[in-house]
Amino acid sequence: MVACRMIKTFDTHQPVLLDEAILHLAIKTTGTYIDATFGRGGHSQVILDHLGPEGRLYAFDKDPDAVAYAKIQFAHDKRFTIFHASFAKLKKCLIPENVAGKIDGVLFDLGVSSPQLDNPNRGFSFMRAGTLDMRMDTTQGEDASEWLNKVSEKELADVLWTWGEERFSRRIAHAIVLARAETPIQTTDQLSHIIAAAVPFREKGKNPATRSFQAIRIAINRELEELEYGLESAFELLKVGGRLAVISFHSLEDRLVKQFIHHKEQGPLLPARLPVKQVNVHVQLKKIGRAIKPSEQEIASNPRARSAILRIGEKQP
Repeated sequence: MVACRMIKTFDTHQPVLLDEAILHLAIKTTGTYIDATFGRGGHSQVILDHLGPEGRLYAFDKDPDAVAYAKIQFAHDKRFTIFHASFAKLKKCLIPENVAGKIDGVLFDLGVSSPQLDNPNRGFSFMRAGTLDMRMDTTQGEDASEWLNKVSEKELADVLWTWGEERFSRRIAHAIVLARAETPIQTTDQLSHIIAAAVPFREKGKNPATRSFQAIRIAINRELEELEYGLESAFELLKVGGRLAVISFHSLEDRLVKQFIHHKEQGPLLPARLPVKQVNVHVQLKKIGRAIKPSEQEIASNPRARSAILRIGEKQP
C-alpha cells in the first residue's frame, strides 16, 4: 500500500443520498470529520460548507485520478487535507494528526464512482470496450487482466460465487479458462462476451456480466476486507457521540455494515450460565434510525442511486 500522501482540496458534485447523509452526520461548525471516500468531493464540499473556520475535514481516496482532481480544484481550503490512501488506513494516517478519539463524524460512500465507470480505460464497466484494469489505485497491484489470465478455475469460480453471488459461477469460470488458453483476456468487451456466451439465460433488465464484473472488482481491490478494517478504524477514531454514516450499493457491503453496527450495539454475546444479563453489556455503538434509501425522485434523476442504502451509528460512552 502506498504511503499516506497529503494534498489540499474542495468541490460541487451532488452524490447519492447527499442530504440524508449530511443531516445524520449532525455536523458541528467546530467539528472534525472524515470523508473516507472522496471521489469527486461532493460530500466533502457540503461538509465544508457546514464547518466554520475552526472546523476540520480529512479525506481519503485510493484513486490517483480523484486525488489529482482534488489537487487541481480545491487546493486552497486550509481546513481540508486529503490522503492518497485506502480507508483501511484511516487510523494509521491520522494518528500523527493527534485526532484519535476526537472525530465527530465519518462518512463512507462505497462502490465505484461515476468518473470511474464512465472511463472505459479503468475497466469497471462492461458497457463499452476498454482496458481490463479494475484497480481503484492504478499505481500499484495486479490488474484484473493479469489476475484473470493466471487464476485457477476453482478459485475464479469461488470468487464469482462468493463476491458476485453468481449462480453460473462454474460455467463462467470454465469458459474463461478455455478462452484464455486461446488468447489472453485483456479487454472488458472480451470478458463480457465470454460471460454472455457461458450464461444459459438472461435475467430481465440485467446484463449477464454484471455479477462477474462486480466479483472480480471486489477481489482485485480486496474491498470487503478493507471495509472491515475501515469501519473498525473509524469507530476507534470517533469521539463519544460521534456519528458513523455508511452508504453502500450492493448486498455484500450492506450486510457487512449492518452486522458491524449490530455487533457493536449488541456487545459480546455472553454464555447463558453467567450471572450477567445481556442487557447489562456495554453498548459501543447505537444504531440511529432505520436504513435510508433514495427517494423515487433521486432514482429518476440518477439511476445509479437505486441500490443505495445509508446506515447510521453513534458511538456510545
